[in-house]
Formats: sequence, structure tokens, C-alpha cells
Amino acid sequence: MEGLSTAAVRDCQNLVGGVFAKATSGRSLDVRSPWTGQVIGRVGLSAPDDVTRVVDAAAAAQRAWARTPVKERVRPLSRFRDLVERHIADLSRTVSLESGKTEDEARAGIQRGLEVVDFALGIPNLDRGGSLEVSRGVTCEYRREPLGVVAGITPFNFPAMVPMWMFPIALTLGNAFVLKPSEKVPLTACRLGELLVEAGYEGGLFSVVHGDRAAVEALVDDPRVQGVGFVGSSAVARAVYLRAAEGGKRALCLGGAKNHLIVAPDADPALAVKAIVDSFTGCAGQRCMAGSVMVAVGEASALVPEIVRRAARLVLGRDMGALIDESARDRLHRAIARAEAEGAQVVLDGRRAAPPDRAPGGVWMGPTVLDPVRPGTEAATTELFGPVLSVVRVATLEEALALDGSSQYGNATAVFTRSGAVAARVRDASTSGMVGINVGVPVPRDPFSFGGTKGSRFGHGDMTGPGGIELWSQLKKITTKWQLQSDATWMG
Repeated sequence: MEGLSTAAVRDCQNLVGGVFAKATSGRSLDVRSPWTGQVIGRVGLSAPDDVTRVVDAAAAAQRAWARTPVKERVRPLSRFRDLVERHIADLSRTVSLESGKTEDEARAGIQRGLEVVDFALGIPNLDRGGSLEVSRGVTCEYRREPLGVVAGITPFNFPAMVPMWMFPIALTLGNAFVLKPSEKVPLTACRLGELLVEAGYEGGLFSVVHGDRAAVEALVDDPRVQGVGFVGSSAVARAVYLRAAEGGKRALCLGGAKNHLIVAPDADPALAVKAIVDSFTGCAGQRCMAGSVMVAVGEASALVPEIVRRAARLVLGRDMGALIDESARDRLHRAIARAEAEGAQVVLDGRRAAPPDRAPGGVWMGPTVLDPVRPGTEAATTELFGPVLSVVRVATLEEALALDGSSQYGNATAVFTRSGAVAARVRDASTSGMVGINVGVPVPRDPFSFGGTKGSRFGHGDMTGPGGIELWSQLKKITTKWQLQSDATWMG
């Protein structure tokens, strides 16, 4: 990425009632680019009073918005879509600069977010309500209504995409949306806020509140916040879900993963090798859909040398981005050392990878492959969240499925095979919420929804698609009778 060293330092403020305003706590953090290590921004950490002011503005704006016909609610969203398309190059650079992604990865995430915008633009034609005469003189109908003020708490790894999985649907359904982005990536959130204001959303309908744990807790605890969406680690997802549920709120909190890539002996070598390398190195492995465990069934272990060769050819800064910060790199280095102590061999060691010449001050680590890894060890069971592939060797498909099913997580499972029977066996036996057949990153596309199972999801339902409609709305059921019926049934 050219011009990183000349990036201006931005003061990231809360978006309150359509106007940017500083947090009043007096606390702030420097925002450093993973590419260079340079300070590119400063973000104020909101106090509970700052959160209250944001929710005040959101609640005031939401009342009239809820009464606005849905066909009118999509008009500013359509303008927002056009603005994102117009500014996608600059927006991609911002995402890349603060998250460490390559620009291609950043752009792809924004484009995936725009697919959710497209889905939301179609909501007026998707849900027309319903009415039925259920007995003589008695009708039942339903109407979809917004929850009110809702909040999205989003992670560092997809600064644009994950918020765009939430707010287009939530706003179109008549809610006011408050975004609490990771304090590591506040610049993209501010830019999204600018574009939404420019698109014509009334002040307060979309808000940004920056901060750390104190801001999250104040936001979840505010009684006017009726729905919460969260994406992050499983430990925090569970804590946020429990806190929201205790307050009687709608909550869907998506956590981490340890996704298994089951490779059958008959897998297409070219297809499998590319998909596996792309899966564990994409976004530097910092995504919940990364395939971090290759379960090699029998002779499929013969593909490991080619996986190592292909991963070793990746160029940092071009094919793979940076890690988010030094603490992430240190954590990964320690995990690799522990894997060695538990008997794993480091057949490709990314700890020694040289940083790009143009970004020597960044946080870099190359692809790493551990082979063999014993089942039950940390490298086989714990989310490391980096470009590390653990190879577990098994004799049979049933052993592979047993490993996959025993995981505490249930985000995604993939199988590589040319056999329809093997594919069907994995598809039917997997306990994950998303399954790929010869697809290493099985992210469902709209209108299908995104979400895992077990320790990868806390709450009911899924994100995006029809799951997003259910998450951010509720049904009001109305039963009507106008006159007494002489031949009435028990319902009349």
C-alpha cells in the first residue's frame, strides 16, 4: 500500500445525533497501523454519560422513523450504496490501513457488505405481512415491527463488513442503530457514519460510540437498547449475551471457531491445496471462518508438502496482510512454541518471515504449518486466530468426523472429496452451522444467513439474510372480530 507513512492522524469522535462529538471521559487511545506501526488516529473512550447521550439521540429519532413506510426507509440506504461504490477505493485503504488487511481483502469485505445492503433494499418486497380468516367472522394478521434502539458491537478484523451485516437490515426495519466498533479500528466506523449522514439518514438513526469494556457495558445495560448484535471471541460473546439476556433484550452474539478442513484421500489435489492455503492465510488467519485444522484422512496427508510449498511462496504485504498488533503476534509465537513442546513439528515457520521492504515497522508473521499435531492438544482445539494450520492425521473418515464433532466450536466444517457419498456423510454428520464441500471458506451468500452453533454462537437465529430480519424485528399478531356469529365455533 503506497503512501502509508504520510497518512494523517485522525481524531475519531462519537457520532451523536448526526454530529461528531468528543467523548467526555478524558481517556483516549492511539490507533496504530499494523502495516507500519505508526500512529494513524486517536480515539476517545466513552464514559457511561457519553453512551447515554448517544442513546438519547437514537431514541428520539427512532420514534418517527418507525412510523415511516418501509419503501421510504430504503431511499437513504440506496443513496448510501451509491456513495460506498463511489468511495470504495478510499474506504478500502482505510480498512486496510487500520486492520492490516491487503487492499484486495478490504475491498472484498466491503463488497460482501454491499450484498447485505442489496438484500435490505429488497425487504419492502419480501415481507408483506399476512392475514387469514381463521374462523367465522374472525381474522388473524401479523405486522412486523422494529425493536426500537439496537446496538452492534463489532470486531477489528472486518471494520466495514461486519457493521454492514447489521445496520442495513436493522435500519430498514425501522430501528435506530448504535455502532460500537473495536477501539482498534475506529476510522472505518467514522467514515461509514459520514457516508450515512451524507446519504440522508436523520441524525440519531445511525450513531457511533467509541470505547472499551465500559462503553459496551453501558450500551448493553441501557434499558432503551432492545437488541444487541455482537461478533468477536467466544468468551466475550458469551459474556455480552448473558448480560443482554439478563436485561431481557434480544441478543445474537457470534464467537470464535476452530474450523476443520477434512481432506479425503480422493480429494482433487489442485483444488484442495489452493483452498486450504487460502483458508488459513486469508486475512492473516484473523477471521472466524479460517480453516485452521486440516484433518488428513489416510493418504490425504501426501498433500501437506504441496500446501507448505504454496504457503511459503506467499509474499507478505502483497498476498497476505499484517497482524492487528504486537500482542497478537506475541500470543501466536507463544502458542507455536507450546505446540512444539507438545510434540508438533513446525514444517513451515512464519515467525522468521521477513517484513515487506516498504513496511518494516509493521506487525508481520508468515504462514505457519504444524505437522503432525496430536488430537486434544492446544494447537488442535483452541482458536489461535492467526495464519497457523494444524495438521491432524487420522485413518478414517469417522475419526475425522469424531474430531470435528468433539470441538467446543461449531462455526464451519469443510470437506474435500470427489465422492458424493463422502460429501453427504460430512454434510449430514457435521455439527457446524456452515458446511463447505470443496469450499474452504463456506460463508453463505444472501439470501442465506450467517451463523454457527455450539460455542460459536450465543443466542437464537443467524446474522444477515432472513435471520437478520428476525433478529432486528418482532411480529405483532392481531385477532379481529366485528360481530357476533350465530354459528360461532370456540374461536368465535
